[in-house]
Amino acid sequence: MGKMTQFHSVPGYLDKPAGDGPFPALLVIQEWWGLDAQTKSITNRCAAEGYLSFAPDIYHGELAAPGDPDKAMSLVQKYGPTAPDELEKVFDAFQALPECSGKIGSVGFCFGGRMSLALGIRRPLNAVCTFYGGGMQTLFDQMHRLHAPVLGLFGDADQSIPAGTIEEFEQLLGKLGLEHEIITYPNSGHAFFRDSDPGVYKPEASRDAWERVKKFFAKHLK
Repeated sequence: MGKMTQFHSVPGYLDKPAGDGPFPALLVIQEWWGLDAQTKSITNRCAAEGYLSFAPDIYHGELAAPGDPDKAMSLVQKYGPTAPDELEKVFDAFQALPECSGKIGSVGFCFGGRMSLALGIRRPLNAVCTFYGGGMQTLFDQMHRLHAPVLGLFGDADQSIPAGTIEEFEQLLGKLGLEHEIITYPNSGHAFFRDSDPGVYKPEASRDAWERVKKFFAKHLK
């Protein structure tokens, strides 16, 4: 199992694969609720697939309970502006780790989905995955700086993403010549992958998404 640690003053949850390495690395970026048990469980799953996996604690110990969007929004406003800088620090620290093979990808959810793209814009990631990236349209004018393949996973009933945004995202990736796969799952809303919340969890979509995530990172990181 993983443990709490920190890289370049950025705390977070680290889990390592079995064996000696070096390993390809994955940064697992939290939803807007914070670094909760859900995010840690995904980090464990990534480590089990052979990745040196780290979930940065962007809120530095603060959490919002699922169902308290006001608190979550206040935390995004407090920590969101500095989150890309902190993710850069983590990326740089991982590049220097003897345990890291040098291949680094990111996967993020909701707020973290946007941060996953933001990190790919700022640092040379080898692969970028975004799950229902909230506010990702604010990055579209910077996407020309992204050079990694992209996997985007969305629900067709996601009320948090403005109509037409997913289509615009896919078209933009195509214009930029980036390798990409964009999947929109039917009858699925925001946070459909969150298996700890039966109110939003969609098992069929989640299973398919996880298989795509595994294939995507295996292709580009291993």
